[in-house]
Amino acid sequence: MATVNIPAENRTITSADEISAFLKPFGIWYEHWQVAGRLDPAASDADILTEYAAEIQKVKAAGGFLTADVINVNPSTPNLDAMLAKFNKEHTHSEDEVRFTVEGKGVFHLHPENGPVFSVTVESGDMINVPCGMKHWFNLCDDRRIRCIRFFEDVTGWTPHYVDQGVHGEFSPMCFGKSHIPVGDSNATPGILRT
Repeated sequence: MATVNIPAENRTITSADEISAFLKPFGIWYEHWQVAGRLDPAASDADILTEYAAEIQKVKAAGGFLTADVINVNPSTPNLDAMLAKFNKEHTHSEDEVRFTVEGKGVFHLHPENGPVFSVTVESGDMINVPCGMKHWFNLCDDRRIRCIRFFEDVTGWTPHYVDQGVHGEFSPMCFGKSHIPVGDSNATPGILRT
């Protein structure tokens, strides 16, 4: 289940209904889909797309998405650091970024124009969108593993448009367990890096 962390308010949200209510004013939607019992741990990307075909069609129709794929990232993924470096700095996209996490864990930091910077840690079963044009960045958690269904309006994928003087350097670069405690400071506000 997802966790929302709002460092400026020293607040963490873990209830699915409260997460949805918090995210909605920012144009972000959140759903939790069933995963347990639906997939064999060794399921192929094609198996995942087949198992979730009905949900994929519903999301594609609702959002105008043309295609969906599966990304499978783990510590043995070739050029993993270079791949992650494309998305771990504050940026925007020219379309919504929509992901359903099948397994693993990652954290979106979001920087809306009308609110504080906050993070959403996603794990197995979490579906989230990052609205077109919203400043954000993404990191894997400490095990550096995630498998997601991604949805695209443009079949070539998302292109990051980096933000000049982004605030990503002020926040913990990864999520560690459930706490988001910054590196080297066990007394710090969760989610924010003190330098």
